[in-house]
Amino acid sequence: MSIATQRMTAAEFMELPEDPHEVRRELVNGEIVVSPSPSSPHAMVLSNWFLHIGGYVKAHRLGAIASDLDNVVSRFTVRRPDLFYFSTARLHLLTAKGVIGPPDLCVEFVSPSSVRADRVEKFAEYAAYGVMNYWIIDPAARTAEAFVFKEGAYALAAQGADEDVVHFPPFPELAIPLGKLWWSPTQRATE
Repeated sequence: MSIATQRMTAAEFMELPEDPHEVRRELVNGEIVVSPSPSSPHAMVLSNWFLHIGGYVKAHRLGAIASDLDNVVSRFTVRRPDLFYFSTARLHLLTAKGVIGPPDLCVEFVSPSSVRADRVEKFAEYAAYGVMNYWIIDPAARTAEAFVFKEGAYALAAQGADEDVVHFPPFPELAIPLGKLWWSPTQRATE
Protein backbone atom coordinates (compact mmCIF):
# COMPACT_ATOMS: atom_id res chain seq x y z
CA MET A 1 0.00 0.00 0.00
CA SER A 2 1.32 3.43 -0.85
CA ILE A 3 0.24 6.78 0.41
CA ALA A 4 0.21 9.65 -2.03
CA THR A 5 0.87 13.15 -0.81
CA GLN A 6 0.49 16.36 -2.71
CA ARG A 7 3.25 18.94 -2.66
CA MET A 8 2.32 22.39 -1.41
CA THR A 9 2.88 25.19 -3.91
CA ALA A 10 4.59 28.46 -3.11
CA ALA A 11 1.25 30.25 -3.66
CA GLU A 12 -0.42 28.02 -1.04
CA PHE A 13 2.48 28.49 1.36
CA MET A 14 2.26 32.28 1.03
CA GLU A 15 -1.36 32.10 2.24
CA LEU A 16 -0.38 30.51 5.57
CA PRO A 17 -0.57 32.70 8.70
CA GLU A 18 2.61 34.12 10.25
CA ASP A 19 5.00 31.65 11.82
CA PRO A 20 4.35 30.71 15.44
CA HIS A 21 6.69 32.21 18.07
CA GLU A 22 10.27 30.90 17.80
CA VAL A 23 9.51 28.86 14.67
CA ARG A 24 10.81 29.57 11.19
CA ARG A 25 9.13 27.90 8.22
CA GLU A 26 10.36 27.55 4.66
CA LEU A 27 8.91 25.58 1.77
CA VAL A 28 11.45 23.26 0.15
CA ASN A 29 10.36 21.18 -2.85
CA GLY A 30 6.74 21.37 -1.75
CA GLU A 31 7.34 20.36 1.87
CA ILE A 32 7.32 22.65 4.90
CA VAL A 33 10.66 22.68 6.70
CA VAL A 34 10.69 24.03 10.24
CA SER A 35 13.80 25.33 11.96
CA PRO A 36 14.29 26.87 15.39
CA SER A 37 15.14 30.50 16.02
CA PRO A 38 18.83 31.30 15.48
CA SER A 39 21.40 31.05 18.27
CA SER A 40 22.74 34.19 19.97
CA PRO A 41 26.05 34.20 18.02
CA HIS A 42 24.17 33.77 14.72
CA ALA A 43 21.72 36.56 15.58
CA MET A 44 24.41 38.94 16.85
CA VAL A 45 26.67 38.50 13.80
CA LEU A 46 23.68 38.91 11.49
CA SER A 47 22.74 42.14 13.34
CA ASN A 48 26.29 43.47 13.00
CA TRP A 49 26.30 42.81 9.24
CA PHE A 50 22.79 44.22 8.84
CA LEU A 51 23.77 47.47 10.54
CA HIS A 52 27.04 47.82 8.63
CA ILE A 53 25.62 47.12 5.18
CA GLY A 54 22.28 48.79 5.90
CA GLY A 55 24.00 52.01 6.99
CA TYR A 56 25.99 52.09 3.77
CA VAL A 57 22.96 51.35 1.58
CA LYS A 58 20.89 54.02 3.33
CA ALA A 59 23.64 56.67 3.31
CA HIS A 60 24.18 56.18 -0.42
CA ARG A 61 20.48 55.74 -1.26
CA LEU A 62 21.17 52.46 -3.02
CA GLY A 63 17.95 50.63 -2.17
CA ALA A 64 16.94 48.53 0.83
CA ILE A 65 18.32 45.82 3.08
CA ALA A 66 15.84 43.39 4.61
CA SER A 67 15.94 40.26 6.69
CA ASP A 68 13.95 37.07 7.07
CA LEU A 69 11.11 37.66 4.60
CA ASP A 70 9.47 34.97 2.50
CA ASN A 71 11.01 34.83 -0.97
CA VAL A 72 9.31 32.69 -3.62
CA VAL A 73 12.23 30.98 -5.35
CA SER A 74 10.26 28.52 -7.50
CA ARG A 75 6.80 26.98 -7.80
CA PHE A 76 7.49 24.68 -4.85
CA THR A 77 10.18 26.55 -2.87
CA VAL A 78 9.99 29.59 -0.59
CA ARG A 79 13.21 30.58 1.18
CA ARG A 80 13.89 33.20 3.84
CA PRO A 81 17.39 34.59 3.33
CA ASP A 82 19.01 35.80 6.53
CA LEU A 83 19.70 39.11 4.82
CA PHE A 84 19.06 40.47 1.36
CA TYR A 85 19.42 43.62 -0.68
CA PHE A 86 17.30 45.19 -3.41
CA SER A 87 18.63 48.06 -5.49
CA THR A 88 16.40 51.12 -5.81
CA ALA A 89 15.32 50.12 -9.33
CA ARG A 90 14.08 46.77 -7.99
CA LEU A 91 12.32 47.84 -4.78
CA HIS A 92 8.96 47.10 -6.41
CA LEU A 93 9.73 43.39 -5.84
CA LEU A 94 9.25 43.87 -2.09
CA THR A 95 5.55 43.52 -1.29
CA ALA A 96 3.47 43.46 1.87
CA LYS A 97 3.27 39.67 1.62
CA GLY A 98 6.92 39.00 0.83
CA VAL A 99 9.40 39.12 -2.02
CA ILE A 100 8.24 38.41 -5.58
CA GLY A 101 11.52 38.36 -7.48
CA PRO A 102 15.20 37.65 -7.02
CA PRO A 103 17.10 40.03 -4.74
CA ASP A 104 20.29 41.65 -6.00
CA LEU A 105 22.04 39.96 -3.06
CA CYS A 106 21.20 37.09 -0.69
CA VAL A 107 23.30 36.55 2.43
CA GLU A 108 23.17 33.37 4.51
CA PHE A 109 24.81 32.99 7.91
CA VAL A 110 25.89 29.39 8.37
CA SER A 111 24.98 27.57 11.56
CA PRO A 112 25.87 23.94 12.36
CA SER A 113 22.42 22.77 11.25
CA SER A 114 22.36 24.80 8.01
CA VAL A 115 25.69 23.98 6.34
CA ARG A 116 24.20 21.74 3.64
CA ALA A 117 21.22 24.02 3.03
CA ASP A 118 23.38 27.17 2.71
CA ARG A 119 26.34 25.73 0.79
CA VAL A 120 24.55 23.25 -1.49
CA GLU A 121 20.76 23.64 -1.69
CA LYS A 122 20.41 27.43 -1.52
CA PHE A 123 23.57 27.83 -3.60
CA ALA A 124 21.84 25.98 -6.47
CA GLU A 125 18.39 27.47 -5.85
CA TYR A 126 19.57 31.09 -5.75
CA ALA A 127 21.61 30.59 -8.93
CA ALA A 128 18.61 29.07 -10.74
CA TYR A 129 16.40 31.89 -9.40
CA GLY A 130 18.66 34.61 -10.79
CA VAL A 131 20.19 36.07 -7.62
CA MET A 132 23.28 37.83 -8.98
CA ASN A 133 25.22 37.97 -5.70
CA TYR A 134 25.35 35.39 -2.92
CA TRP A 135 27.38 35.74 0.27
CA ILE A 136 28.00 32.94 2.75
CA ILE A 137 29.08 34.06 6.22
CA ASP A 138 30.31 31.46 8.70
CA PRO A 139 30.44 32.98 12.21
CA ALA A 140 32.01 29.89 13.81
CA ALA A 141 34.83 29.66 11.24
CA ARG A 142 35.00 33.48 11.00
CA THR A 143 34.95 33.37 7.20
CA ALA A 144 33.05 35.29 4.55
CA GLU A 145 32.69 34.44 0.85
CA ALA A 146 31.12 36.42 -1.98
CA PHE A 147 29.90 34.73 -5.15
CA VAL A 148 28.77 36.40 -8.38
CA PHE A 149 26.55 34.74 -10.99
CA LYS A 150 28.54 34.49 -14.25
CA GLU A 151 28.05 32.32 -17.31
CA GLY A 152 25.30 30.22 -15.73
CA ALA A 153 26.95 29.53 -12.35
CA TYR A 154 28.29 31.19 -9.22
CA ALA A 155 31.98 32.10 -9.23
CA LEU A 156 33.93 33.09 -6.13
CA ALA A 157 34.46 36.86 -6.36
CA ALA A 158 36.12 37.54 -2.99
CA GLN A 159 36.66 36.00 0.41
CA GLY A 160 38.11 36.86 3.79
CA ALA A 161 38.59 35.59 7.32
CA ASP A 162 39.18 36.71 10.89
CA GLU A 163 40.39 40.35 10.85
CA ASP A 164 40.49 40.89 7.07
CA VAL A 165 38.90 43.94 5.48
CA VAL A 166 37.02 42.85 2.37
CA HIS A 167 35.17 44.47 -0.53
CA PHE A 168 32.29 42.35 -1.82
CA PRO A 169 30.08 42.90 -4.86
CA PRO A 170 27.62 44.52 -5.35
CA PHE A 171 29.24 47.12 -3.03
CA PRO A 172 32.84 47.48 -4.29
CA GLU A 173 33.35 50.77 -2.41
CA LEU A 174 32.17 49.41 0.96
CA ALA A 175 34.99 48.30 3.27
CA ILE A 176 33.79 45.38 5.40
CA PRO A 177 36.01 45.03 8.51
CA LEU A 178 35.34 41.39 9.39
CA GLY A 179 37.01 41.65 12.81
CA LYS A 180 34.41 44.18 13.92
CA LEU A 181 31.46 42.10 12.70
CA TRP A 182 32.13 38.81 14.50
CA TRP A 183 30.65 38.34 17.96
CA SER A 184 31.78 36.69 21.15
CA PRO A 185 30.10 36.54 24.59
CA THR A 186 32.95 38.62 26.06
CA GLN A 187 32.51 41.46 23.58
CA ARG A 188 31.94 44.80 25.28
CA ALA A 189 28.95 46.91 24.26
CA THR A 190 31.26 49.78 23.24
CA GLU A 191 33.17 47.76 20.64
